[in-house]
Amino acid sequence: MEPRNSHTDLGAVKIHKNVISSISASAALETEGVRAIGTNLTSRALEFLTNKTSSGAVNVEFDRNDEVKIDIPLIIKYGYNIPTVAAKAQENIRAALEKMTNLSIKDINVNIQGIERGNP
Repeated sequence: MEPRNSHTDLGAVKIHKNVISSISASAALETEGVRAIGTNLTSRALEFLTNKTSSGAVNVEFDRNDEVKIDIPLIIKYGYNIPTVAAKAQENIRAALEKMTNLSIKDINVNIQGIERGNP
C-alpha cells in the first residue's frame, strides 16, 4: 500500500491507505445501526491473534486523478432499515475523510455482509 502525497510550503505530507481505512472504519462504526465492520480471512485472523478490531477488510484504492474509492463491508444491527443505515454510513465516511484528509472521494461502496441481533 503506497501513501498519498501532498506538498506544502514546509514539505510533503503522506497519508497511507491504512490511515484512510481506519478513518473509514471508525466513521462507519459511529453510524447508528452499524454493528461491526465485516471481515475477510486476513482481518479475521488478525482479530483472533491480537484481540483487536481490524479495519483490514476496508479496501482503499486511488485512481489516476488521486480520487479515492472505498469498499467497506458492514454488519447491520437487526431491526434497522438497511438502505438508510448504508446511506448514513456513506455520508459519515465521506464527511470524516474530507474533514481529516482533504482527499477527493470518488466512491464509497457499502457491502452489507449480514444482520446481527446483538448479544442476548
